Amino acid sequence: MTKSGTIRCGIGGWTFDPWDDSFYPADLPKKRQLDYASRQLTVIEVNGTYYSSQKPATFAKWASEVPDGFVFSLKASRFCTNRKILAEAGPSVEKFLNQGVAELGAHLGPILWQFMGTKKFEPEDFEAFLTLLPKTLNGQALRHVVEPRHESFQVPEFIEMLRRHDVAAVCADHHDYPMFADVTADFVYARLQKGMDETPTCYPAADLDAWGERCKVYAAGNVPEDLDLIAKDKPEKKVPRDVFAFFISGGKVNAPRGAIELQNRVS
Repeated sequence: MTKSGTIRCGIGGWTFDPWDDSFYPADLPKKRQLDYASRQLTVIEVNGTYYSSQKPATFAKWASEVPDGFVFSLKASRFCTNRKILAEAGPSVEKFLNQGVAELGAHLGPILWQFMGTKKFEPEDFEAFLTLLPKTLNGQALRHVVEPRHESFQVPEFIEMLRRHDVAAVCADHHDYPMFADVTADFVYARLQKGMDETPTCYPAADLDAWGERCKVYAAGNVPEDLDLIAKDKPEKKVPRDVFAFFISGGKVNAPRGAIELQNRVS
């Protein structure tokens, strides 16, 4: 048993025009941007899979361009989560997972299931959705993380439900969406969304220091004392956990630099 899990810090996607100036070398061809980004960062969250399906060859190509140890987190199709009755999402979940995701092989990281901010917590229906998420795909273990964005999910019942299914909830550092700092799976998934384009490192140094310490605490199997828990009287068992931290949305222009700075703090 290691003393700590692996901490990976990254960004959302690898194509963003401002990054041509703020992140990528001036003479780098766009077709080599993934090759470059994957060697500066340790994980990338793919947003394109939320909006449309990809071909198996596309996933295979992505896998061929990144180094050993690098992983992709995939945002699941909106057709799985943007629906009134989640229990009926089975065919959409199956279609998403069978589009060629397995081609990523060892480069496949967590799968993110994101819900609209208006989607409220309906316990029976949400648990039915969790039962639709398979533990493996073509023999490869899958990790699932959900991102509810309605405050009705901030109840112990939801935390206990996730633990039964070994599913994580996004620890969202956001101005409006709720944060789920409780540990519910064998990994932690943070989305840091309060960055500013005016800040060269996306987040100020003090905030990077704070998140660096939180990531290390999570990786060691504990929970940061400065984050509020929902199920305070029922803490998860203390074992080393992998941690994924993404600079998303706010301060996107300098998100790569923020991820690099945070990785330096935890490595």
